[in-house]
Amino acid sequence: MLTLPHATVDTPVFMPVGTQATVKAMTPEELEEIGFQIILGNAYHLHLRPGEDRVASAGGLHRFSGWNRAMLTDSGGFQVFSLSGLRRLGADGVEFQSHIDGSRHTFTPESVMELERKLGADIIMAFDECAPYPCTPGYAREAMLRTHNWAQRCVSAYESSGRTAQGGWPQALFGIVQGGSNRDLREESAHFMANLDLPGSAIGGLAVGESADERNACIEWCTMILPTQKPRYLMGVGTPVDILEAVARGVDMFDCVLPTRNARNAQVFTDNGTLNLRNARFADDFGPLDPICGCPVCVRHSRAYVRHLFQAKEMLGPRLTTYHNLWYYNSLMVRIREWIARGDFAERKAEFVAGWNRE
Repeated sequence: MLTLPHATVDTPVFMPVGTQATVKAMTPEELEEIGFQIILGNAYHLHLRPGEDRVASAGGLHRFSGWNRAMLTDSGGFQVFSLSGLRRLGADGVEFQSHIDGSRHTFTPESVMELERKLGADIIMAFDECAPYPCTPGYAREAMLRTHNWAQRCVSAYESSGRTAQGGWPQALFGIVQGGSNRDLREESAHFMANLDLPGSAIGGLAVGESADERNACIEWCTMILPTQKPRYLMGVGTPVDILEAVARGVDMFDCVLPTRNARNAQVFTDNGTLNLRNARFADDFGPLDPICGCPVCVRHSRAYVRHLFQAKEMLGPRLTTYHNLWYYNSLMVRIREWIARGDFAERKAEFVAGWNRE
């Protein structure tokens, strides 16, 4: 369990992505109904709009958004480095151009820590460089060393602010392991982050094009080293099978846009895989989205009806599929915690993986 200022969080946990202080198509009340204890925000996007000072003047991200439970903010490193031609990288930080209006901004480890302090999340992430996939071992090492240098600077800024948000509550800083798909680099980075003795650690730079086998190997190299008594967070991953494989390797925390992004494209998750409700075969299917799901959407609505909403471009369609997918992900994590507590996680995982993509 993670004890945070705004919630106590059971792990393993999946955190919905609320990039711009909102989980797309969902209200805070609906997220609470489903049972989520923690969601994400993104420092890059919130810096550009509405700005950290405006959020701080509202009392922090919790009050600004109306979400009363725990929050985590990503540092924006992934977003900045994905800008490619719109950024200039230096030893001190990154200068980049806004994708919204073309304005120029600079992120340094110190400015990102101040940005996240003003946003006021319970968990904040160190500023890192996410190397592209594939890249040369030389570039992967250069990005890793820069991430290490920036992590040390983040720690100094974090300590100087008293480890607290502008609103006065404590914040937990997590470092991020990088190193591409190179075992030596991953292990070196995991040792470095473990030695910083922060409240938790993240594994970054994955789900960027590598195979599932490569990703699982990278995860295992890191979790063999990162402290078992502190939370280990796998960033941006993934499908239900990806999550199960990572839990088996010792990961505690997950986030991914899949359940919400795919929902907006009429794709719903079930234990038998994903269903694309745009498919004509669902036009006269009056059964629930998932026969074994107890969410309000499955109790009340049919595949045919939800497909109709998408065909008619009604906004209710993406809302219903988003609710179902997030319910599915949260219920999967509840089951995983039960399997671990009972001691039969390995058997249940094998059954799940065998059934995935059946439909």
